[in-house]
Amino acid sequence: MNDDALTKALAAATEAADNSQQLEVVKAVLIAQAISQAAAQPQHTCQHDHQQPKPFDAKKWWTIGGLVVVGGCVACALALAFALAATAVAIAATCATGCFLILRSLWRDYAKHR
Repeated sequence: MNDDALTKALAAATEAADNSQQLEVVKAVLIAQAISQAAAQPQHTCQHDHQQPKPFDAKKWWTIGGLVVVGGCVACALALAFALAATAVAIAATCATGCFLILRSLWRDYAKHR
């Protein structure tokens, strides 16, 4: 029986060695496939132009800032003119209402004495 166990152990060891060799072959095939697929795929290339960033242009920003300041001043002047016009309209409406009331009072007095 000792001989039989030794034979079984030897057969198992041989089968394990064969399996190890088969696994190494499969591993080598998979690595070769991965390498060939990587070589077959085209490299990614950018479709847009790579331009260097433009240098800082202080004159452009001074011009933009100046235009914003002038635009703000013009807007402020227009807002002031609108406010003055609205005030003038309010004063004129008040005066017109006062004149209308005075004239109506005079007209009633005149109509009573007739």
